Amino acid sequence: MKHILLVCNAGMSTSMLVNKMKEEAKKQNLEVEIEAKSLTEAKKDLSGVDCILIGPQIRYELNNVNAAAGNIPVDTINMQDYGLMNGKKVLETALKMIGE
Repeated sequence: MKHILLVCNAGMSTSMLVNKMKEEAKKQNLEVEIEAKSLTEAKKDLSGVDCILIGPQIRYELNNVNAAAGNIPVDTINMQDYGLMNGKKVLETALKMIGE
């Protein structure tokens, strides 16, 4: 099972997007674990994570998250997909990052 982590300032706005992504994963019969964490929480423990997507509002943290992530792929969520809560597109992005 693949583990996708979404990160934002407080983990609140990405929680809504996580739900949309989970709905899409269920439609596609994909076994993925998707969760949202605050930036502070994410930096504490990244074990078991296959990819990290950070909210566009904290894209300035991309280099810091990359440094903390080591070999885990990290990218910023597309601003339009984030604003529209497009779970399908964000899930597709995450799966491409993982190589699925």
